[in-house]
Amino acid sequence: MSTIVKSHEIVCYLQLIMNITGTYIFRTLAMLVFCIGLSSCSDDPNDAASEHIKIALRDVGHHLLLNNQDSTSLVKPVLALKDLKYQLSFVADLAIHPDSLVKEIKRSFQKSNLPQFYLVEVLQCEDDEVAYSYEMKQNVEKGIIPCGGRQLKKGCYHITVRFTKMPETEHNSSKLLSVLLGLGILALVAFLVFKRKPKVETEANDGNFSKIGRYKFYPEQNKLIREATEISLSKKECELLELFVAQPNQIIKRDELTKKVWEDNGVVVGRSLDTYISKLRKKLQDDDTIKLTNVHGVGYKLELK
Repeated sequence: MSTIVKSHEIVCYLQLIMNITGTYIFRTLAMLVFCIGLSSCSDDPNDAASEHIKIALRDVGHHLLLNNQDSTSLVKPVLALKDLKYQLSFVADLAIHPDSLVKEIKRSFQKSNLPQFYLVEVLQCEDDEVAYSYEMKQNVEKGIIPCGGRQLKKGCYHITVRFTKMPETEHNSSKLLSVLLGLGILALVAFLVFKRKPKVETEANDGNFSKIGRYKFYPEQNKLIREATEISLSKKECELLELFVAQPNQIIKRDELTKKVWEDNGVVVGRSLDTYISKLRKKLQDDDTIKLTNVHGVGYKLELK
């Protein structure tokens, strides 16, 4: 079964990507690539190849019976033996002409896109002795095909085919395509995420500060500095700004802000949060790359361009 990712699945993946923001995009895509790889590995390629081989051998059996002027006898179920070996058997006796056997197997295997590297043996049913055998290596010239003109008399025979090279199916190319597709999406979005990563940097020089747009934020000193201008912050303003700087471009819920800034200190607030947010907006208003946005009914978000 082919595991190529269908177009509607790709759309679903892209919708999932678009619905996730911030650093969670990269993590989610990494998990997505893992799932694609896992689903690609879930089907056993040998099972798929085996089904193709059995069909091809039944086709060989059908044509060998027709060569015997037999259009009614049945071909027995093809058996998968160990080590890439398969057995074709018949209900009725038949005569086998080596030239016809070589031609029919080659024709059927080429039609089914199977490897042209295999060893064929014709075994007598009563004692499993090899009545005829040959080896194919891509083409007749390179193979070993003896006694082409000598027909095996009518009798009961098993025909075994052992592949000397592993049969390949669409599974391998499909699996590779699926993984490459996932890696490509991951690489693209990772590039966009890190390219557009908010400019919030922490530096050791001149004290510990975080860079927010054109401002330098010193949480330990409760102040903002823009160029040569120093802007003082109250303790609550400073604590709020620290939370926003730690999660830029992400919505922080009102409950989280009030809990960390007020309730953890044993203080319950009403409209204090909105008041302090308004004060912070005014102190950051000189930089149009910064916006402190209200997400109605949810919380606030520090947007950095």
